[in-house]
Amino acid sequence: MDSMEKTIARALLEIKAVCLSPEQNFIWASGWRSPIYCDNRKILSYPKEREMIVNAMTQLVQKNFPTADIIAGVATGAIAWGALVAQKLGMPFVYIRPKPKDHGTGARIEGELGTGKNMVIVEDIISTGGSSLSAFDCVLNAGMPVLGMVAIFTYNFDISRRAFEKKNCELHTLTSYDRLIEEAVACNYIDGKDLNTLKQWRLMPDKWGC
Repeated sequence: MDSMEKTIARALLEIKAVCLSPEQNFIWASGWRSPIYCDNRKILSYPKEREMIVNAMTQLVQKNFPTADIIAGVATGAIAWGALVAQKLGMPFVYIRPKPKDHGTGARIEGELGTGKNMVIVEDIISTGGSSLSAFDCVLNAGMPVLGMVAIFTYNFDISRRAFEKKNCELHTLTSYDRLIEEAVACNYIDGKDLNTLKQWRLMPDKWGC
């Protein structure tokens, strides 16, 4: 998996699904200033990279959750990834809204859950873990067993690790922030002198650039 982590990290950099800019901040929706911006939706436009991600996520599910029989994607970023993984595995698919829709049935889970199934949730990015674990709670509250979660990328923040541990939600990701910045230096996407800055940001993302 170490080799796959490097391969995927490099692919994200090559297609600019991840942009690194230690000297110029990106502003996240949370208001955090960041030297990195990750948009995994871009991968969907690249057939070779898209297939690689789907195959790798499928393998994660098969290896770590062999009794899974339904896949869920977290809206909106992971709907496509969840559907592609479910198709590859020949399993049913649903997706989970961030909140109940304000019309019709008011559903938050879209699709047919069935009964007595074992779900795996697919995410694209794990940052603080808040939206991902909200989806996890939603499924549990609907009475569906959740085996765990798989994702393309994690920033590996302390706050998210603690949150997943507290919820007892098993998480497996294809690659991580630490691996990505190592590959960025190795492939000359950034200068080695910027590596320490990028490492420091991950330790205190809410304070960085203030």
